[in-house]
Amino acid sequence: MREYQNLVFSVCLKLTGDYFVSEDITQETFLAAYRHWDTFDGQNEKAWLCRIAGNKCIDWKRRAARKEAVAEEDAFMERPSNEMEPLQEVLCKEVTEKLSESCKALSPPYNETAEKYFLKGLTAKEIAKESGVGLKTVQTRIYRARQMLQKTIRKEELVS
Repeated sequence: MREYQNLVFSVCLKLTGDYFVSEDITQETFLAAYRHWDTFDGQNEKAWLCRIAGNKCIDWKRRAARKEAVAEEDAFMERPSNEMEPLQEVLCKEVTEKLSESCKALSPPYNETAEKYFLKGLTAKEIAKESGVGLKTVQTRIYRARQMLQKTIRKEELVS
């Protein structure tokens, strides 16, 4: 063991890439060699020990891969679905209705821009192309509409 411990450890470290795991596998290698000493033919004990160490590392990698695969499956199982709970759905609908009313209450041209941007989800580029207005103008309208909406819609009103 003293003669080959560094060799076996370096083989394990090279195959696993983990110092602490390599220490454990080195011990397992020598235990396995001791248990199976009667099957050893007496020739080239260095190669025999390295082969045992290699097999132990392969076993370790397989076990680690199985654990990782199970963990990945569990992660997929625990993910919530995209469906909203009833309370969330009602609240979302109420907020959308309140936002829609507030957008319509804005003065032109901000009302139209706000509806397209905040409710329909169009980008500033899409709004500019659709309405035939410059991109910077649309961006300014979105900015001003947002400021006006913040003044009219209080966060407390949306939550309560």
